[in-house]
Amino acid sequence: MRGKGSEGGERAGWGTYTLLLLFCAVSLFPLVWAAVAASRTTTRLAHTPPPLRFGRNLPEHLAVAWTDARLGAALFNTVLVAGLIAAGTVLVATLAGFAFARLRFRFRGALFALVVATMLIPPQLGVVPLYLLVARLQWTDELRAVVLPGLVSAFGVFFMRQHLLRALPAELVEAARMDGAGPLRIVWHVVFPAARPAMAVLGTLTFVAAWNDFFWPVLVLTQTGSPTVQVALTGLGRGYIPDRSVVMAGALLGTVPLLLVFAVLGRLVVGGVMRGAVKG
Repeated sequence: MRGKGSEGGERAGWGTYTLLLLFCAVSLFPLVWAAVAASRTTTRLAHTPPPLRFGRNLPEHLAVAWTDARLGAALFNTVLVAGLIAAGTVLVATLAGFAFARLRFRFRGALFALVVATMLIPPQLGVVPLYLLVARLQWTDELRAVVLPGLVSAFGVFFMRQHLLRALPAELVEAARMDGAGPLRIVWHVVFPAARPAMAVLGTLTFVAAWNDFFWPVLVLTQTGSPTVQVALTGLGRGYIPDRSVVMAGALLGTVPLLLVFAVLGRLVVGGVMRGAVKG
């Protein structure tokens, strides 16, 4: 059901709010149940039906997970890795997207098709040669082994190119050239402002993906060296009888920074997506 809003637009009715509340409850349930599981004992988690109410052990399990997995250092490493990968990907993708969208050079279409084609290759196919390269450079168990391979994203280049085709008119770039602006000035004063909403979306998505990445970091990092959060949490699940409650507590601690990122950048990301949708 819909009604008229104060500014003349349509106002969402109770059906819309019911659906939103339902989707919100379904989305939050895994996070809430992880907190419930972290507050119970492993023995209680094995019972049927599983617990749905909070217990008394949450502070104790959070402290054990923080200490055993050395989550303080792991969180710092993950923020550093995810932040550098997000910043590098956004910078490279914006410059490459601008080049493919508004610059004229030979084989531009073929090169862009080649970039798009790399998205069809499963990442697992490149793991062996990439690991051999990292091992030969003696970068194993160092954070640069995770950061440097993640600085370029074919999806990021495609995403920024498509955004700049709509948001950056060719006449605007030509006008800047006629005013005597050089390439760096055009990028700083024309390209970056036009690309800002898409840069926020791409940066947030890349940060979350880098934060949740497990496959490559667990191959090149160790728990005793410079682990990320995902690598550090693997230590909590080992042992003859792993304590599932402590594992849940560690996973809960590893999720908190992502919630903070969404709380700070959520409106900017949604605004960027909606702006692109309206222009499309």
